[in-house]
Amino acid sequence: MSTAADTASAETPGPPAADAYTPTDRTVPTRSRQRASYDRALVHSILDEAYVCHLGFVRDGAPVVLPTLFGRVGDRLYVHGSTGSRPLRAAGDGVAAPGLPVCLTVTHVDGLVLARSAFHHSLNYRSVVVLGTAHQVTDPEELRTALDALVDQVVPGRSADSRPANAKELAATSVIRLNLDEVSAKVRTGGPNDDAEDLALPHWSGVVPVHGGYGTPVPADDLDPAVALPGYLAAL
Repeated sequence: MSTAADTASAETPGPPAADAYTPTDRTVPTRSRQRASYDRALVHSILDEAYVCHLGFVRDGAPVVLPTLFGRVGDRLYVHGSTGSRPLRAAGDGVAAPGLPVCLTVTHVDGLVLARSAFHHSLNYRSVVVLGTAHQVTDPEELRTALDALVDQVVPGRSADSRPANAKELAATSVIRLNLDEVSAKVRTGGPNDDAEDLALPHWSGVVPVHGGYGTPVPADDLDPAVALPGYLAAL
């Protein structure tokens, strides 16, 4: 499910367009390097299919990881929070404060890989890791763009079919920006890697696919019956 334009607007410039991100010492895995990818389209597709990311940072000398909403606009990610959020306040705007070093991750589980031995059990998955320095969004127009992206990340097209945030709501909302500069994807597919000496064991071996899905939309109790189900929801 793609939720954001691959080309950033002039108001929110990102890195120059390219087919792949540049690997760094921090984005090259030490294990299973063959599963790593820096393909831009693959990274975007994994991000756009997710609803929640995990944002890691250091607070008071200790690591903290928070699940939170995010949205993508081109080569930028926007992460939502309240104005009272400590990590968002710590991020600053890149002018008065240097920003907040973060690690952002997204993971999809596509299958349960069951091997004959306990050691070789695994998962088929798609994941993205983004490293960088986050900054608070202070420009009003960029903030509105970010909030639209956050809404559309959950249901594409929804931001155009809802009331925009008013001044009071904008004042109570904080968003940080993270550029997709240092980023990698990692993907596992296929069946179990059983050892040759285990192939004759009488244990089932294979993959149990994991699929996501949507139920039938349930209208709010106070919804006017004259309001029809939008096409973008019917298409889910």
